[in-house]
Amino acid sequence: MAQLHVDIVSAEGAIHSGEAAMVFAPASMGEVGIAPRHAPLLTTLKPGTVRVKTPSGEVLPFFVGGGILEVQPNLVTVLADTALRAKDADEAAALKAKQDAEEKLAGAKTDMDLAKAQSELIEAAARLEFVKKIKGGSH
Repeated sequence: MAQLHVDIVSAEGAIHSGEAAMVFAPASMGEVGIAPRHAPLLTTLKPGTVRVKTPSGEVLPFFVGGGILEVQPNLVTVLADTALRAKDADEAAALKAKQDAEEKLAGAKTDMDLAKAQSELIEAAARLEFVKKIKGGSH
């Protein structure tokens, strides 16, 4: 069975490196599925879940707060603004981040403050949804 190599990195460092049978990612225009020998692709990512299906069939979920997805025929690289492994997911921290973003949005004074607060809220909401899915919580 053909495989591809996947690297997920963020400013904090390497998050994941390994082989995959398939990769699913939240591209800015919609979710994409990447199989081995995929045509080269470069696209932006929106906050959401990157899922790596290993050759054994296990699915490894990772939260990304946006970034860039680069696809080569046998290599997928995710350059994430922020990234989080499922095992490191913390629902309380995700909920607090969402509440903090909502407070910033309510207190925004300029268009730039408003845009930044909206962006932070979108990322925080996606992170909270990711954590709830991973931990088996309700939506």
